[in-house]
Amino acid sequence: MRTYSAKPGEVSRDWYVVDASEHTLGRMATRIANVLRGKHKPEFTAHVDTGDFVVVVNAKQVTLTGAKLDNKMYRRHSQYPGGLKSIPAREVLENDPERVIRQAVKGMLPKNKLSRQLIKKLKVYGGAEHPHKAQAPNTLTF
Repeated sequence: MRTYSAKPGEVSRDWYVVDASEHTLGRMATRIANVLRGKHKPEFTAHVDTGDFVVVVNAKQVTLTGAKLDNKMYRRHSQYPGGLKSIPAREVLENDPERVIRQAVKGMLPKNKLSRQLIKKLKVYGGAEHPHKAQAPNTLTF
């Protein structure tokens, strides 16, 4: 018996749509990360991009449990002394809801060159409309 290893050219890619208004952030992000990596397929290979495309709509309406809207902070640093900026999740969700989902999913992917390739297959939109109707995406059920 031989072990199957997927080649980059022979991987079939599907498109999925996720409505963020129906899910909490963390549970949705773990499922999306698994689909982006391809762990839901039997031909999953760890060093090859075997995943599918995911389109997330209604990112503005994603829910955070507990007091995370006020206590969770998004931080960035300018690399200068005193350059740390912290913004609460409530403010980030109002101004840039795509960032909340993209950062949650990116944190659940492996930290290597493959993850930078995988995150490009995630398309996040704040409203209910998206320009990927031509790909005929299926609804991703959890």
